[in-house]
Amino acid sequence: MAENSQSRTARRKQKKNKNKPLWKRIIFTIFIVLLAIGIASAGLVTYWIATAPEIDASMLTDPFPSQVLDEDGNQFASLGAEQRSRVEYEELPDVLVDAVTATEDARFFEHPGIDLRRIGGAVIANVTSGFGSEGASTITQQVVEKSFLSPDKKISLKVQEQWLALKLEREYSKEEILEMYLNKIYYGAGAYGVGKAAEIYFGKTDLGELTLPEAAILAGLPQRPSAYNPFENPDLMKERMNTVLTLMVRHGKISEQEAEEARKVDIPSLLTDTRRDPVAYEAFLQQVEKEVSEKIDGANIHTDGLKIHTTLDKEAQEHVEYLLSDESPVTFPNEDIQAGMTVLDTSTGAIKAVGGARGGLENGGLNYAINVGHQPGSAIKPIAAYGPAIEYNNWSTYHQILDEPYSKGDWSPQNFDGQFHGWVSAREALTMSYNIPALKTIEEVGVGNAAEFAEKLGITLESRNVGEAIGGTETEVSPLQLAGAFRAFGNEGIYNEPYAVTKVEFPDGETVEFETKPEAVMDDSTAYMITDMLQSVMTEGTGTSANVPGLHVAGKTGTTNLEGGAAGDAWFSGYTTNYTMAVWTGYPDNEPLEDTSLSRQLFKLAMEEISADIDTPDFEKPDSVVEVAVEKGSNPAKLPSPYTPSSQIVTELFVKGTEPSNTSEKFDQLDPISDLNAAFNEETNSIDISWSYNTGSNVEFEVSASEDGGQMQVLSSTSDTSMSISDVEPGTEYEIQVVAVDGSDSSNRSEARSTTVIAAGTDDEQEDNENGNIGSVSGLSGTYNAANQLIDVSWDYNGPPATFEVNANGQTQTVTGNGIEISGVQPGETYSITVTPIGQNGANEGVRGEPQSTEVSVPQPETDGGGDNENAPDNRQEPAEDESGNGNNNENENGNDNGPPEDEGSDEASENDESGNSNGGGTTEEESESETQNQSGNSNNEENSDSSTQNESEPSENNEDN
Repeated sequence: MAENSQSRTARRKQKKNKNKPLWKRIIFTIFIVLLAIGIASAGLVTYWIATAPEIDASMLTDPFPSQVLDEDGNQFASLGAEQRSRVEYEELPDVLVDAVTATEDARFFEHPGIDLRRIGGAVIANVTSGFGSEGASTITQQVVEKSFLSPDKKISLKVQEQWLALKLEREYSKEEILEMYLNKIYYGAGAYGVGKAAEIYFGKTDLGELTLPEAAILAGLPQRPSAYNPFENPDLMKERMNTVLTLMVRHGKISEQEAEEARKVDIPSLLTDTRRDPVAYEAFLQQVEKEVSEKIDGANIHTDGLKIHTTLDKEAQEHVEYLLSDESPVTFPNEDIQAGMTVLDTSTGAIKAVGGARGGLENGGLNYAINVGHQPGSAIKPIAAYGPAIEYNNWSTYHQILDEPYSKGDWSPQNFDGQFHGWVSAREALTMSYNIPALKTIEEVGVGNAAEFAEKLGITLESRNVGEAIGGTETEVSPLQLAGAFRAFGNEGIYNEPYAVTKVEFPDGETVEFETKPEAVMDDSTAYMITDMLQSVMTEGTGTSANVPGLHVAGKTGTTNLEGGAAGDAWFSGYTTNYTMAVWTGYPDNEPLEDTSLSRQLFKLAMEEISADIDTPDFEKPDSVVEVAVEKGSNPAKLPSPYTPSSQIVTELFVKGTEPSNTSEKFDQLDPISDLNAAFNEETNSIDISWSYNTGSNVEFEVSASEDGGQMQVLSSTSDTSMSISDVEPGTEYEIQVVAVDGSDSSNRSEARSTTVIAAGTDDEQEDNENGNIGSVSGLSGTYNAANQLIDVSWDYNGPPATFEVNANGQTQTVTGNGIEISGVQPGETYSITVTPIGQNGANEGVRGEPQSTEVSVPQPETDGGGDNENAPDNRQEPAEDESGNGNNNENENGNDNGPPEDEGSDEASENDESGNSNGGGTTEEESESETQNQSGNSNNEENSDSSTQNESEPSENNEDN
């Protein structure tokens, strides 16, 4: 019985379980969870509503001005306190009301403050694309947000915004709310409210005069007031106006025919010619506005009553604005040339000053420092060529590059001087801004690696073309970008994006910190070695006129060329351990630039001023870099031997662990001769010389002689071990010298061996020889040596011992030999050279012979080049692949065919890269820096004072580069 009873009990439990299926239990559980969530959500919403701010009528009328503080926390600008004209609703024409409501809130006059249909669409978009992807704010909600709340897209704020919108609609009429909105919003160009906007843009103070196109423009501006500024971006504003007109048609405000008629209007024809005066610090404030709008969605520095902490150095900013003003010490050829410059803190990347345009900015004008890009020319070489070569290939500053004729398909670029310089070091190539070595460098390192290196520095190379190495492709940069990239070289390879804002405080007490994230983008060895080479640019290369005496400065020039060879843009970017600066000068419409030195002048004057009275340490060499003396001409680099002349030793930088260990044998000294004998042969009136030499089969012997203690002169070279000197002067004492010379390397010479012999003669003959008449030189000639940029002068002389006075254009030097090299000559100059012998011995001492003269003209260097920038004819080609796989250039749409082909060595190049070069694939430099010391030199083994001329005119990349 017990078993039967238990069995029935179990069966009853089973029946009860069957009465409650599993799905019912799941639904019940879900219901309970949802109920709990609902209760919690209702409580949370109730809390948010309860903590919402009260509606304050005083806060609804005008926007709150934002305070902008400098690096010391002092206010330097109040945005929104001026440029305002309040309007009443009755002044608003129907066309403006229709344009605004169709664009911002089509059911404005129908909903109670929130639009449930728009909320539903926004919810779906936020679920599918993420919270905040689409808003549903009505005009009423926008008034609430701008008056009482921060623009953050938080759920709590959206709830409070909707609650306050409902309250606002109960307290104010639709007309009053629309009036608040149109008086509160910012329209760009310094205009707050629709009344001031109509005045600034169209010169109209009566809104009733607004036309349909003008109303559409005003309705479209608030979304992006700076971007849609019709003064600066009429094409972009035209697109926005068309959008507004389309919305007006969709919502029945106008007909399609009216819209089409309005679309025909030329926007610049609507705008007034009257511009407001420039606002102090406006170029810097544009960067502030850009950063705040990018990092805080919906924030408006003109209307939100923010307190913005910035990095502005007021003194630096004021000096930069002074340099670009009408009172500038820099002489600009005319008023149309523009300039843009930025100053950064080298250590942090903080923006200290921004010079946006000459004469300042007005009406939100074009900011050439932060918003406009141009081809960088040779200023890109450290970024696209030599930096990657050191970083990825461990190049030294001595690394040898063969500067020789170079071509890619039909493209044959040139150096600025039209010459090739043979083997040059990476330092020399960058210092003198040679183009061929830079192209070979990017080719060896790989364009893909170069692009990766540049990307880490905030610059995107737009093509995979070797022309990127000399700044002549589609790649364009702003002064802010270029300064940011150069700054990393001066900051041990650490980069972060330049910034102007550090913190923003909202009226409700909320604070947003703007964090920067420094990142090591290159080895400290790369940064230091590039810096060291760029210091050579300042002291002996193309940047000497930008150098600041007493300051450790590194920098690089850059010039782009238009078609025909004229310069289009002139750049200079440089840095100290304290400040980094980039300067651009040029014409907005790409006219030829008359003076490419303007950017260097602006850099020097700015850097001098901001660096005054502060300590500027030199750049510190890291442990990862070693300084090594190497022998010039060795390839690969070798250490000098004990016999290497000091003139053949140069100190260069190497990444630690890659320095040379082998010693050069080039200057291992040959053994000297032995058994030297010289005897006078009276019968033949000659001196017979003989010597012995037992080692080396490829040795020649240089025989020299001097008379009566005069200068030793080379008589002959011979492979024999004997020779005779004929027609000797009786009574003269001859010193005979013989040197063994390596037949394959004339610089490898043994120690000299010498002996003395007297040619017998009578006393009368000796006296006659000493007292003979001083004649003139003969065979005087001068030849310009273009390769070495000097004039080689030589002459013959057959008379008593004498020195020779050489006069070249008023510069005089006395030599003892029969020739001289005149260096430091100037292109285009004609040199008049006069040689006068002056007696040395006896009665002839001081006696001057008859002078002889000749003239030598130094030709002007030929300059030509090509290039392109923003608005020049678009000659950028698409390199095509020929049968061998090498890139060739196809004709572009303008029929030009002179661009460089795609780099096949790049691991990222495509088979037919569509990113060709502009205007012959390269815009390269035409720069000239000269430091000339005109001094005469002696060709007969005399060391003369150094003279140097650095002339850089950077070429464009087509085959007529200069």
